[in-house]
Amino acid sequence: MSKKRCTWMLLMLTALALGSILLVACARPGTPEASAGTGPASSGSSSSGGGEPTVHMGPANFVESSVDVPKGSKLMLIDDGAYLHILSNGSWVNGSARPAKEPGAPTVSNLQVNGNNVEIGPFATAGTYHIYCSIHVNMNLMITVK
Repeated sequence: MSKKRCTWMLLMLTALALGSILLVACARPGTPEASAGTGPASSGSSSSGGGEPTVHMGPANFVESSVDVPKGSKLMLIDDGAYLHILSNGSWVNGSARPAKEPGAPTVSNLQVNGNNVEIGPFATAGTYHIYCSIHVNMNLMITVK
């Protein structure tokens, strides 16, 4: 084999080795992945490490459209990016914002979220409650307290 061919082959092997290392580094354990049961049609009852129910927020939606919360617990809302949301009690109905004070629901009024996480609660009374984002049409979350 010629010296030129050996050099070329060594460069290709080096490039493949570096590519493999980068691929493994990007897929290391602990990297968040999409998982079944967290899509918009699912009933979100995911939990952060501390056992607190959580709901993630995307650019213009709640990733989970509903969540179950144990009576007496708080709900953690996690902004998956630096997306501005302004949350209040109520919901969007046919494209119209409907603010509402639901008996037993913790008060959420113009709560600004922008790349941070917020806790809502505690939810002391069993029932179904609604939170919406006033700047994203149809961004609704239904909270069922059991």
